[in-house]
Amino acid sequence: MTAWIYLIAAGLFEVLFASTLKLTENFTKLVPTIAFLVFAATSFYLLTKALEGIPIGTAYAIWTGIGAVGTVLVGIFFYNEPSSVLRLFFISTLVISIVGLKVVSS
Repeated sequence: MTAWIYLIAAGLFEVLFASTLKLTENFTKLVPTIAFLVFAATSFYLLTKALEGIPIGTAYAIWTGIGAVGTVLVGIFFYNEPSSVLRLFFISTLVISIVGLKVVSS
C-alpha cells in the first residue's frame, strides 16, 4: 500500500512541476524555476520509491496519467484553457484507465 501512496504523491508533484513550467517563462523567472526543480526532483524521487513495490509499466502509466489529468485540470481552472465536452470526455477515459490499471495490478 505504501508504494501506491508514493505513486499518487509522485503524480501530484508531477502536476505541480508541469504547471509551474509555464510560470518559469523559459526558465527566466528565478522563483518559479526553483519551484519547478524542487517539484520535479520530488516527483522523480517519489516515483523511484513507488517502483520498489509496483511494476514500472504500471507505475509509469499511472504517474503520467495523474500528471496529464491534473495538468489539464490546472490549465482549465487556473490558465483559462478550454473545457469542451470532448476534452472532458477524453480526460474521463484517462481517469477510467488509471483506475483500471490500479484494479488489475497486483
